[in-house]
Amino acid sequence: MSKFEKSEWAEREHAKEFMENADIYILERKRLFAILKSFYRYFLGNNPPSKRPVKVLDLGCGNAALTMELLKEDKKINATLVDGSLEMLENARENLSDYPNMNFMHKTFQELLENGSQDDDILPNDFDFVVSSLAIHHLHTEEKKSLFQYLYDHLESGGFFLNIETVKAPTDELESWYRVLWSEWIGENQVKLDVKKSFEYLPEQYKDNPDNNPDKLQMQLNALESAGFSQVDCYYKYGIFSIYGGMK
Repeated sequence: MSKFEKSEWAEREHAKEFMENADIYILERKRLFAILKSFYRYFLGNNPPSKRPVKVLDLGCGNAALTMELLKEDKKINATLVDGSLEMLENARENLSDYPNMNFMHKTFQELLENGSQDDDILPNDFDFVVSSLAIHHLHTEEKKSLFQYLYDHLESGGFFLNIETVKAPTDELESWYRVLWSEWIGENQVKLDVKKSFEYLPEQYKDNPDNNPDKLQMQLNALESAGFSQVDCYYKYGIFSIYGGMK
């Protein structure tokens, strides 16, 4: 049994609750998506890699939220969506049923890395854009480093990796305040959206959840550079929520 299969994300109800309420408690989720689309327009939409459709890899795709945002910018993309949760993948397939160039793969990150180290790699190595959102923080440090190298090896030259992710603060005091900041934002958002159920407990639950293994931002930026990425940077940060990545 893989680590993923032992986690809460293998549970159907947990996956369903996340999909129904993500806009309420993911800090500045709409802003995160706006930055993703701006990045795509600037680096790929205005400078397509070739005459063929842009090839996208959506890792830990969930219900295909990132791919659906990219389709608003470019309906011709060819996307491969990977998730370890069948519930998530089924929702992704349903949400993208009107788009022909979509491929779906039920695999965990650990399975991708295991296959990638053998001769039967299940993913092509010519993606133009790899994206992920709030999935990689479940990996431990060495697994993250291995995944970054794996992604670098599966990108075309000039391709990009962009990750929307939670990160660990440099100090415990900042980490504590960032959770308060997140909780305050959730409270404000609930009032604005007139939501009856409260999610202000989630930052503390996030802290105590053994499935979460966030690393400091600088460590991950260094790991990207060690894997070979250039133009590595943090593109946005709000408390523990960040967008970072680089170019092959």
